[in-house]
Amino acid sequence: MMSLYDALPRPPKLEPDTMRVVPLGGLKDIGRNMTVFEVNGQLLIVDCGVLFPEEMQPGVDLILPDFSYIEDRLDDVVGLVLTHGHEDHIGAVPYLLKLRPDIPVYGSDLTLAFVQPKLDEHRVQGTDLRPVAERDRIELGEFDLEFVAVTHSIPDALAVFIRTAAGTALITGDFKMDQLPLDGRLTDLRSFARFGEEGVDLFLVDSTNAEVPGFVAPEREIGPVLEDVFQRATGQIVVASFASHVHRVQQVFDAAVLTGRKVALIGRSMERNMRIASELEFLDIPDDVIVSTKEIAQLPPEQRVYMATGSQGEPMAALARIAHGTHRSVEVGPGDTVVFASSLIPGNENSVYRVINGLTRLGTKVVHQANAKVHVSGHAAAGELIYCYNIIQPKNVMPIHGEIRHLVANGALAVKTGVQPERVALAEDGVVVDMKDGMATVVGSVPCSYVYVDGRSVGELDENELHDRRVLGSEGFISIYAVVDLDNQMVMSGPTIKSVGMAEDDSVFEEIQEDVAEALARAVEDPEADTYTCQQAMRRVLGRWVARSLRRRPMIVPVVVNQ
Repeated sequence: MMSLYDALPRPPKLEPDTMRVVPLGGLKDIGRNMTVFEVNGQLLIVDCGVLFPEEMQPGVDLILPDFSYIEDRLDDVVGLVLTHGHEDHIGAVPYLLKLRPDIPVYGSDLTLAFVQPKLDEHRVQGTDLRPVAERDRIELGEFDLEFVAVTHSIPDALAVFIRTAAGTALITGDFKMDQLPLDGRLTDLRSFARFGEEGVDLFLVDSTNAEVPGFVAPEREIGPVLEDVFQRATGQIVVASFASHVHRVQQVFDAAVLTGRKVALIGRSMERNMRIASELEFLDIPDDVIVSTKEIAQLPPEQRVYMATGSQGEPMAALARIAHGTHRSVEVGPGDTVVFASSLIPGNENSVYRVINGLTRLGTKVVHQANAKVHVSGHAAAGELIYCYNIIQPKNVMPIHGEIRHLVANGALAVKTGVQPERVALAEDGVVVDMKDGMATVVGSVPCSYVYVDGRSVGELDENELHDRRVLGSEGFISIYAVVDLDNQMVMSGPTIKSVGMAEDDSVFEEIQEDVAEALARAVEDPEADTYTCQQAMRRVLGRWVARSLRRRPMIVPVVVNQ
């Protein structure tokens, strides 16, 4: 298998009738999925999602794919295809369409219905949303697309088979092979087999669960577990899930009706998505089961169910605020039950466990994937992937959607089924894969960094600023202020040392105050001295002392004013 780790040059000029594949996200993280296909000067984009920040990215709201590779070629884009409506596949669409609003956007009815409010929120006008369904076939310039039904943890998901002069590619999006889906909509293995007969030159396949043996359990097994949790609960119930997990919300409604409870939807995205799903008949809401937060507060606790966002420990989501006791409508305590009805996305462990600990401290019973079967994954496990490889028998495989370990595990599965190791293209974000004459080859890489959204700022925050934020958050901040007269080589005032965000009182610096003052005095005596050299002299002395005596590495900001 091709290595992920070799330094790669810029890719060569693309030859005619060659398919170039450039992942701009989703190949080392669980999120910000975006893949660009190019044939004969035309570009097709599949998915455009966001990645949610981790603890080591303080102040970041979202992380976008890096559009710089296509930014000066937007007129070459013939279309954007969305495989399904999860945030990691559609969340960055408004940011892309701000650059060119009239890019045709293709997706299923539910997917596009989830996209439209995002465009409205970002005030993106002049957009061109075009609904498609399974078995539909359309032509977009150099690309002949056929859409295929796949099962996932959200309804109306699609895979895409791409026919071009350079060959064919099948990209699964996120999928699994649930044989008893709640909506009866199976992954279309007959079409997969038909594509295999025609010839799949490049198979781009979901890797998220490639390390998990066997097959994912059916969604139908979750309903009885939730019903049992509801029947045993003596107080109010809070269920946390993704705001787009329509199937899980349906199961919560059904369990609530069975146990005589009412449901209040908590969170703007949850309310909006369930309204859309209901209008499109993907969600069957039993009569009178939904009530407002004001109405449910009038009911006894044993009749209340809150359906909330925040299953990944997001600090501003409803569940985190409930755990911290700061939610304006919901309080939990002894006798209450909280259910995490979604899988734990890698990288979110600390955030989720912090919320679980907060809820447990309040006396609530917390039910999650580790102690009850309240969720099944929406991604194909190893057994399902092997099954697909055997059905399709692709010439080349490119694992997508996952961390490095998932991509490598998926590539190994392909090799087990008979794919030659040299035909498994292991790539990361920005790695360029060219397919010509039935052979996929890594040919180089393009710049592909994280693009941070920080409030209204997009792409202005860099890694150096993030490092400073991490230092401030974990180690604290020390300022040193002094006034000098460089012309007369005198210290007029200070140095004054103050700290912020440190456990130690400022009086602790009395021990080092004299040494810092001496360092400043020596620096001032140099005829070539300027304010910068004075600042550095104080910083060096104080920094060494803090590291040695306090075992900390705070941000030290010296300020020297020349009078």
